[in-house]
Amino acid sequence: MPALDPSKIRNVAVIGHRGTGKTSLTEAMLFTAGAVNRQGAVEQGSTVADYEEDEKRRQHSISGALCHLDWDNRHLNIIDTPGDPSFHADTIASLRVVEGAIVVMNAAAGLEVQHERLWKHCEDNNVGRVVVVNMMDRERADFIACVSQLEESFGQGAVAAQLPIGSEDGFAGVIDLLTMKAYGYEGDKAKELDIPDELTDQVEEYREKLMDAVAENDDAVMEKYLEGEKLTNEEMMSAMKKGVAAGTVYPVLASSATRTVGADRLLDILVAAVPSPAKSAVVPALDSESGDEISLECKADQPLAAFAFKTLADPFSGRITVLRVFSGELKSDSNAYNPVSKSKERIGQLLRLQGKENQPVDALGPGDIGAVAKLKNTNTGDSLCSESRKVIFAPLSFPNPVMSFAVEPKSKGDEEKIGTSLKRLQEEDPTLVVNRDPQTNELVVSGLSQVHVEVVIDRMKERFGVEVNLKTPRVPYLETIKKPAKAQGKYKKQTGGRGQYGDCWLEIEPLPRGEGFEFVDKVVGGVIPRGFIPAVEKGVIEAMKEGELAGSPIVDMRVTVYDGSHHPVDSSEMAFKIAASMGLKKAMADALPVILEPIMTVHVAVPEDNVGDVIGDMNSRRGKVLGMEPKGKMNEVNAEVPLAEMLSYAPDLRSMTGGRGDYTMEFLRYEEVPAHLAQKIVEENRAEKEEE
Repeated sequence: MPALDPSKIRNVAVIGHRGTGKTSLTEAMLFTAGAVNRQGAVEQGSTVADYEEDEKRRQHSISGALCHLDWDNRHLNIIDTPGDPSFHADTIASLRVVEGAIVVMNAAAGLEVQHERLWKHCEDNNVGRVVVVNMMDRERADFIACVSQLEESFGQGAVAAQLPIGSEDGFAGVIDLLTMKAYGYEGDKAKELDIPDELTDQVEEYREKLMDAVAENDDAVMEKYLEGEKLTNEEMMSAMKKGVAAGTVYPVLASSATRTVGADRLLDILVAAVPSPAKSAVVPALDSESGDEISLECKADQPLAAFAFKTLADPFSGRITVLRVFSGELKSDSNAYNPVSKSKERIGQLLRLQGKENQPVDALGPGDIGAVAKLKNTNTGDSLCSESRKVIFAPLSFPNPVMSFAVEPKSKGDEEKIGTSLKRLQEEDPTLVVNRDPQTNELVVSGLSQVHVEVVIDRMKERFGVEVNLKTPRVPYLETIKKPAKAQGKYKKQTGGRGQYGDCWLEIEPLPRGEGFEFVDKVVGGVIPRGFIPAVEKGVIEAMKEGELAGSPIVDMRVTVYDGSHHPVDSSEMAFKIAASMGLKKAMADALPVILEPIMTVHVAVPEDNVGDVIGDMNSRRGKVLGMEPKGKMNEVNAEVPLAEMLSYAPDLRSMTGGRGDYTMEFLRYEEVPAHLAQKIVEENRAEKEEE
């Protein structure tokens, strides 16, 4: 199959809040276009886009799925994206590689939290928007209310291009305000109807609004409209296409995806109003060596430039890289250069994806989207290009993980398999962060929510046969002292032959916070031979790895060895190491040891009406609120909060703000734990040791 003409391609992402019917709408379009011969259902786990077992079980999208269809001599690449913010990595990446987005709304719920965020992502990527008010057959469906909400939030460019015929159980069809034709549906087939008399006035009103919004995008059309001349359908559609491409017009359509009502009209609008890659704005990129900006032209005779926006971790096929070609042609059985990993890649068989199915293609031309398996050094966000023009793209900006869990194997010996499977899943999901805490030695998996991490654990089991337990990660406490103290450490052991003897006097004193550890040798007169002083230091350092209070490392302390004794035969490095360890523990008991906890800088972005709740909640978490500043439509509350109080913050913030709040945090400093909480930590540490 040769590469497609870019003017015949339409690239579209299906986006929206969770539960708006995005996957069902994708399925309806595929069925209407004849790309599938049976319309699947989310409830039955039979849709093309939701093919993973966990997606079928949970009945919502977890990963983005690439599908395709042909309609009116055009090829449409459609990416069905997850609506749950826990899985927005694929949504964000998909909006980088499309010219248009179908923003799906629930006709009964109206505009929801994620719509506002996704709208902003579309604006940032210059993606044109077509809005579909779906589920028009549901109880309390209200198309006009949805249009009003859109207009209020996003301006007068959000304008009805259709009106529904009936609603709820009586939803039977749509009226196209561009062509002034009505369509009724029997099964999945549409037939042309007369516009119902009772809707005539409403049709005239909204047709006028549509003409006002559309005409502004074309000077010739605007002039003709103001002079009172009648606009042709072609003139209206031409002006609408300019408005959609410019991000000034957002046509709103009505649909019931599960009944396939309106899917054909939607496809018509996508073909007519969403710009092709050939007509879209020139894509900016950078020369990887000079850093100079390059303008990529969507032409086959240009050097290759493709962008990898998604990676699939298939347990059988290995890594599958999904990419968009912006310039030139990518051909099967060829070579390409990755300027990010600075390596050549062998391109095997190129694929056109239909959910989990695929078909081989000879080439992907400019503007097209497809996949290739088994690239060795190409990750999400990388580029593939010709060596004559080494092109890189701006990095994808993903939200930071906010929910962390420690993982431990259910079966001994699975540690290596855990690491391997998590690495494969990280390739697929850039918002997943895995690291080993150097202090607690726990393997910590961090994601965008608890559900996100749970899905990762489910996929480890299903794909790689690895089972793990999740637990709240330990807070990396530290210990230090508040006053100087002295103690003797003496180790003497006689076993019949050569014994063990080490004796040292240590003085410990606190250092300023963050100074770490300092060892001072003040031994005089050879009471401890020079050769054993390093052993004393080693013994001290080893003893500082685990304090007596919380079992945490001891920091910010100066240790001075100033006296001691030795035995000419029985003294050894080991004896002095043990003696130093004993001496440190004795001195610590008299030096007012305390526990230190990490304090985080927290930035919480919330709507204005939630600011009071968030500040009150921060105070209840022992936080210190530093202030507040406006950030666009949101307000950002800045605070310093102990990490121990933030481990379960993500679900609490979601509950407080109805899912509208976001937060980031980073480490600031260590501070002393209040006495009543310190005692609880000591008791927990003691209980853990007794269990061991």
